Amino acid sequence: MSKLAFVFPGQGSQSVGMGKSFFESFDIARKTFEEANDALGFDIARLSFEGPQEEIDKTEITQPALLTASIAALRVLNEKTDLKPAYLSGHSLGEYTALVAAGSLEFRDAVKLVHLRGKFMQESVPQGVGRMCAILGLGIEDVQVICDSASIDAARVVPANINSPEQIVISGHAAAVEIAANLAKERGAKRVVPLQVSAPSHSPLMEAAAERLAEELNKITFKDFNIPVLTNVEAKPLSDASKIKGLLKDQLTSPVRWVDIIRRMKQDGVANIIEVGPGKVLTGLIKRIEKEINSFNLNEASELEKITTAFQ
Repeated sequence: MSKLAFVFPGQGSQSVGMGKSFFESFDIARKTFEEANDALGFDIARLSFEGPQEEIDKTEITQPALLTASIAALRVLNEKTDLKPAYLSGHSLGEYTALVAAGSLEFRDAVKLVHLRGKFMQESVPQGVGRMCAILGLGIEDVQVICDSASIDAARVVPANINSPEQIVISGHAAAVEIAANLAKERGAKRVVPLQVSAPSHSPLMEAAAERLAEELNKITFKDFNIPVLTNVEAKPLSDASKIKGLLKDQLTSPVRWVDIIRRMKQDGVANIIEVGPGKVLTGLIKRIEKEINSFNLNEASELEKITTAFQ
């Protein structure tokens, strides 16, 4: 029998107005934003709905805003349908949303935790020291060789997000990223796109942030999962809460293995995936990784009817 999975977006999917259609249409979504506002001590709903975009793009705001909008959409989906996923996963920040969905992490704890995670990431690297860049048209083996060639002890660059077989994001010291970008062009990359991010995620530059995050993780109780989560670091299902703190710490300095996650879902019989939350980034990536998987998106309240019809 074919299986269903839910996946949750990470940074890069944020936009002004995210979550607003759910907030305006469903009580449970309004309560979700109110719960987040109360936990954070500021109005994440207003920022999400009104912006400005440059404020939403600040890492410490982006992370709780995306998580809140995604959980609001998920709670509506759970309230209005009987859909039961066999697996959950999230891209980088989205892994925290998946843990809330799995019943391992309380929403209030999660929204405060990712706000701090964003602050730690922002504060660990001075402005201009780190960069991220997307390489299109080269596979992971080529990109790994390029990163190794461009790195020295004082300036390193690594594959950060393995998003699809031919879309790899690299991250690290700005000088090393620039060298790697030029090498990628020489090797025949179709495009090399600098990313407008404020912190070089999933790179050795995040080690200080990872240590600070570990201290916060140790203050939180995680429960065993109701639904297995395929983690970014291991790309395999996890249900045991005893490992998650270490994996969340390692996630900040390790690559997001999105290709391996989607391929593992396919291998385990997943035929349908719903991306729950802002944007449609993951839906697009899934199509590039496993064309046979049917992907759906719950980004706006209006898309709920399409999903309910598809799974009748």
